[in-house]
Amino acid sequence: MDWQEKIDRNNVPKHVAVIMDGNGRWARQQGEERIFGHFSGVDAVRATLKAARNIGVKFLTLYAFSTENWNRPLEEVQALMDLLVKTIIRELDELDDNGVRLQAIGDMQMLPEDCRSELQAAMDRTAKNDEISLILALSYSARWEMTEAVKKIVQEDIKAENITADTVSNHLQTANFPDPELMIRTSGEQRISNFLLWQLAYSELYFTDVLWPDFNESEFYKAICDYQNRERRFGKTSDQIIA
Repeated sequence: MDWQEKIDRNNVPKHVAVIMDGNGRWARQQGEERIFGHFSGVDAVRATLKAARNIGVKFLTLYAFSTENWNRPLEEVQALMDLLVKTIIRELDELDDNGVRLQAIGDMQMLPEDCRSELQAAMDRTAKNDEISLILALSYSARWEMTEAVKKIVQEDIKAENITADTVSNHLQTANFPDPELMIRTSGEQRISNFLLWQLAYSELYFTDVLWPDFNESEFYKAICDYQNRERRFGKTSDQIIA
């Protein structure tokens, strides 16, 4: 089925967030080490970004590395950091040529110096691009993000009676991005896993059994079609929406 043909271009989510899950399981199915799955997952990133850009998504956030991932075996973590650096270097020209703005959220100070350096250079080079923003969640956790937001609010001595939901939103790392309308998670797991807990409050959640390295443009379009077939009520009744 050609899912792309079914998409209503007037109802495309502005921001899509993705939990890229299943690299390790996919690698085991191939009789390989976990890192092989991470390397193969780069193709899925490329396909997802291309599909999102093709239909007019303006923000694509990928959960690339959580704070919990630092607890993985040292060899795997080092390989992931090396993969990040090499991927940024290899893909940068194409990202820039296609109008992709690279951005990041998370505790960047936890990343190795070479990762921070290459990432910052890529973000600086693509800062003026406006076709689509590719936001990498690196060394990220939503609880960390919200804790940091509370610290900032306290440091700014904002009085309790003046604190609103907007106050919190404006102190999060995503302050400059709209909340995602759609969150996709691959591999069959049906959890949010400490990802954008505040921002996903009203997002549609889409779970697929497809493992991340097998996720492609068609699978992304399929998720968009599923999103477009839902009625987003935000606590209202159908009559209230029609009215």
